[in-house]
Amino acid sequence: MVPNAGGSGAYSAAVDAAGDLRVRLAAFDWLREQVEVHGDVFPRSLLEKGFAFEGQRVPLLGPQGIFKPRVCEYPLSITTIPGGDYADRISGTDLRYSYRGTDPSHPDNVGLRNAMNRHVPLALFVRLKPGRYLAHYPVSVIGDDPAHLAFDVDVDARLSELTQAGALAARDAIERRYVTAAFRRRVHQRAFRERVLEAYREQCTICHLRHQELLDAAHIVADAEEQGDPVVSNGLALCKLHHAAFDSFFLTVRPDYTIEIRQSILEENDGPMLLVGLKQMHDQPIQLPRSGVDRPDRDRLEQRYQRFLRAS
Repeated sequence: MVPNAGGSGAYSAAVDAAGDLRVRLAAFDWLREQVEVHGDVFPRSLLEKGFAFEGQRVPLLGPQGIFKPRVCEYPLSITTIPGGDYADRISGTDLRYSYRGTDPSHPDNVGLRNAMNRHVPLALFVRLKPGRYLAHYPVSVIGDDPAHLAFDVDVDARLSELTQAGALAARDAIERRYVTAAFRRRVHQRAFRERVLEAYREQCTICHLRHQELLDAAHIVADAEEQGDPVVSNGLALCKLHHAAFDSFFLTVRPDYTIEIRQSILEENDGPMLLVGLKQMHDQPIQLPRSGVDRPDRDRLEQRYQRFLRAS
């Protein structure tokens, strides 16, 4: 959890429950709109600035992990940092979220407890690296464990259940385990993308395209396989065109860091995109990360290259 730097104050009933709900539903709508522009990983500056609601600015993120803007009666968001100072973790089917500090009566902890008692939906932000946050919403606080200074957060909260009767409906345990596992995979995948793009200086290793919205982190060895670890040396920063071509074995990167285009593609005549986008890349070197530890693992590239030869 992000340490609280103060500023949220006591959780007074400054806004009635209906008004508070209108604000957070507007926040969820705003987040959905931002996904169209940024994807679901947002810059911190955007979340700190927030959006305008009935003439008031509503930030979604602050210096503290449990964050309540002034226009809300209850906390609007919680933030976690995987591997950070707080022992936040996925436990069973829920996120185990640490208290702020060691006092269960701290206003931030009281605020989150009140949100739990009133079944209030929140946004969860996962810091993937400084200044970059994965957004997941809605989530709900479903348990309080003062003995271990932690809350339990349901990452599979259903907004319709939280905003109607005020009580959580029963969940099918298998379904909840599946959804929580999917959330964990999503966090890992987005963190992998952020690390890979940073290592490749936010550009395609093949064509040097720099528009981040058009860039992906491609696995050399698929993440479901034995050597498919989500480490930078198992990744390549590729634009969407070259990622699709890489996955379809139209091209590959040899262990000597040289691009090879499939022979059948080299023999095709299909307009300027094929010529410029693929054929002219044949036998060209890729752009490498500056750090040696981040460079593509040659053994994984060899494994991938053998598959490319079989596919050809």
